[in-house]
Amino acid sequence: MKTIVSAAALLAASLLAVPAFAANLVLYTSQPNEDAQATVDGFMAANPDIKVDWVRDGTPKIIAKLQAEIQAGNPVADLLLIADMVTLERLKEERKLLAYKSPEAAQYDARLYDADGYYYSTKLITTGIMYNTSAAMKPTSWKDLTKPEAKGLVTMPSPLASGAALIHAQTLAAVPGLGWDYYKALAENGAIAAGGNGAVLKSVALGEKAYGMVVDYLPIREKAKGAPVEFVFPSEGVSAVTEPVGILASSKNAEAAKKFVDYVLSEKGQEGFLKLGYIPARNGMKLPEGFPARDTIKVLPIKAAEALKNTDQDLKTFSGIYGSN
Repeated sequence: MKTIVSAAALLAASLLAVPAFAANLVLYTSQPNEDAQATVDGFMAANPDIKVDWVRDGTPKIIAKLQAEIQAGNPVADLLLIADMVTLERLKEERKLLAYKSPEAAQYDARLYDADGYYYSTKLITTGIMYNTSAAMKPTSWKDLTKPEAKGLVTMPSPLASGAALIHAQTLAAVPGLGWDYYKALAENGAIAAGGNGAVLKSVALGEKAYGMVVDYLPIREKAKGAPVEFVFPSEGVSAVTEPVGILASSKNAEAAKKFVDYVLSEKGQEGFLKLGYIPARNGMKLPEGFPARDTIKVLPIKAAEALKNTDQDLKTFSGIYGSN
């Protein structure tokens, strides 16, 4: 469910025809609600003179909302903290982002941020397989989900609702031996695709489905709380998104937005993500409990420019297999 935190933000978002002045910094994010609030709280504690309102939804819906506001001449958000770099690369090409060279970038691998300063990765979020501990089969490979033992027992988020799910589909589609034929085989085996990662977590944790494709931190975090779930990094490798942050060119609070970027990239900001169960993007940081050593996680490659070019067709291909859920 979409959560809008702030009556002021709700009013500004709904009255698109009315010019708005944002007294507070406005963040649009795809983070889970509790994580978004924790991120904002940490920033405001470090910057007590700046208040932040935030809007949360899946990346595709966040971008659709933003584009509608831009077309109406009244963009509300000052900055984005969403699933993937491909989406922000598109906004960069459309000249809708503001370049900012953060001094914190020196502590990051150059592959994790835009060289011109339009966006910066904040964490590493992989997608693998979760399963309910009562499941008969313990999967170790993506292909295990197409076996008879998994027939009718697999669920996954839809790329139409989740940016991470789109990147995941595009990544696996480029892997020899998997590709779109793999997604067709999943569908033929009764797999369903709908909603976001949270719905997958709930379905598998409750035993409605035995297996799910899902972002890593959700089942690892829930297992630590006692949920009957396990998470697997499949042998072929995992896709990854980096939840980048970027400032909108239309921001009315650019200086405050720059401080937010610096904060989430800082050691203190990255420690906040670590406490929430994420792999920090900053060099030299520890990993959360429950994760294997960083160098043992095989991250599958994705070519951002190619993924960006193919996005519309890839969504059509996926919808042709699973429907428009």
